[in-house]
Amino acid sequence: MATELEELVGFLSSPSPPVKKAAVEIVRDLTGSEDGSLSLSKYASTVLPSLSQLLKEKKEVSEPAAEALINLSLNSNLAAKMVEMGMIKTAMDVLYKPDSSIARLLVMLLVNLTQLDSGIVSLLQIEDDKMQGLFVTKLVRSFCRSSDETRDDPFDHVGSILVNISKKEAGRKMLLDSKRGLLKQILRQFDSTSPLRKKGVSGTLRNCCFEAENQLQNLLLISEFLWPALLLPVAGKKIYSEQETSKMPLELGSALSIEREPWDDPEFRVEALESIYLIIVQEAGLRAFWSVNGPRILQDGYEDEEDPKVMEAYERVGSLLVHGVGTEETLQLQ
Repeated sequence: MATELEELVGFLSSPSPPVKKAAVEIVRDLTGSEDGSLSLSKYASTVLPSLSQLLKEKKEVSEPAAEALINLSLNSNLAAKMVEMGMIKTAMDVLYKPDSSIARLLVMLLVNLTQLDSGIVSLLQIEDDKMQGLFVTKLVRSFCRSSDETRDDPFDHVGSILVNISKKEAGRKMLLDSKRGLLKQILRQFDSTSPLRKKGVSGTLRNCCFEAENQLQNLLLISEFLWPALLLPVAGKKIYSEQETSKMPLELGSALSIEREPWDDPEFRVEALESIYLIIVQEAGLRAFWSVNGPRILQDGYEDEEDPKVMEAYERVGSLLVHGVGTEETLQLQ
């Protein structure tokens, strides 16, 4: 005899819209607690495909279904099952339907699923030569096109997805591929007014800089966007003269020649300095850094800095500039 929970899960596939709506709302509420999620996990083989199908319905049903999947995906075992059953493709298909009304929720679901290696492989479409990179290209395009002027930008969280996929070599190579031009697009968002976007851009760039040994040329090809993204957060308050900015890339020089908003979050400044470190460990990267007057900019920024962790990051870069060798500390991917 079926238990109450089995009956509830069965109602997710009911032909009656009111019954289906009531069932998915109850399931969504259950996933809000650890006990509820644990109980539902026993029926994962039924509940996950049912919720996946409901993503394609009208908002009154698709929204609680997406919320339930987000909650359930916090469990790594359930997230792995979602990836295995093709949830990333389903989420992407629904996300890019013309009438999609749950974009923000679907992006948040993708954030959770790409915390798994299998989720990253699925989003990168590594195993499909013809489609490889299509999902990532779409997400980057949406991230760069949508406006952060609205308080509820559905693609804000794409930055977190980019940080996740850039933890893996295959993801970094895809973002750094000069033919795709993805990192160049992403870096244009570095001065966004959205802290979430800035965090995504900063973390993604830092992770990509771990490829500097093999991909330095592709990083330096986008110098006009790279150096402003790395140096402006750590340049301090100084307003530079026209003579001082004459040898800098136009965007960097222009920004340094006027009064600018401070980068209040020390995490951004640390990440920028760690990215610089990873680039200038390479001889060609060091030459490029000198060519934009990078050491002078860091010296001025260091004089304004008060946070101990950020000062330590400045000093690590400074040691490399002065002595030509890095410290023994090994930086880790985020």
